[in-house]
Amino acid sequence: MKIKIFIFLFFIGCSMNYDLSVIPLNSKGFAYIYNEQDYEKKIISKNFDNYETSIGHLNLKAGSLVKIINPENKKFLILKVKKRVANPAFFNILITKPVAEYLKLDPEIPYVEFYQIKKNKSFVADRAETTSEEKSVYSKAPVTSVKIDNISTIKTLKVKEVKTFSIILGTFYSLSSAETLKKNLSRELYNFNKNKLLIKKEGKNKFTLLAGSYKAINLLKNDYIVLKEYGLEQIEIQINE
Repeated sequence: MKIKIFIFLFFIGCSMNYDLSVIPLNSKGFAYIYNEQDYEKKIISKNFDNYETSIGHLNLKAGSLVKIINPENKKFLILKVKKRVANPAFFNILITKPVAEYLKLDPEIPYVEFYQIKKNKSFVADRAETTSEEKSVYSKAPVTSVKIDNISTIKTLKVKEVKTFSIILGTFYSLSSAETLKKNLSRELYNFNKNKLLIKKEGKNKFTLLAGSYKAINLLKNDYIVLKEYGLEQIEIQINE
């Protein structure tokens, strides 16, 4: 019954950022930096070559074109999804080490934005050529042996003081819809701090329900997973300015 209620809420009262069946996927959150040991331990479902510039995603089929961006420095790559892969629920996309290094991601806080690119031939041809040049330059660079720790295996992590995060639960056309979801979450999630839920007015008829803010990655991760397991599938992590 709970699932039916929320399906109704999200389609009638809520305007989400994406719908996989209608428009290309776009998301903000943490990237999973590939680690061979995690594949061997079956933490992720597929293996990748960590010397290649590659990405994987659970819902996007192989060959889908994706632009992945480091919002901190605006560096980006346009790559094709190599294969579908299941990784821990906290992470939105899998990337290999060369991608992380090219984008200059902080390995402890690999926050990215990415979106699927529609297959417009003129756009794809132009950007694909640029991407090929970038990959060529990168492939000539020496591969270092810098150790990149995996977020999923680190027990205690804290972000830098200037960085905080929020979880976006949904953007609604009416205040009552946002309040209904907030009330239901507060009542039904016993292992979630209801004081972290807040409604932000974005415009005359636009209200966003948020959870946060978070400085500790582990707490952010735990709450994100709790919300996903509850049935809120299309949530994303926002870095606060």
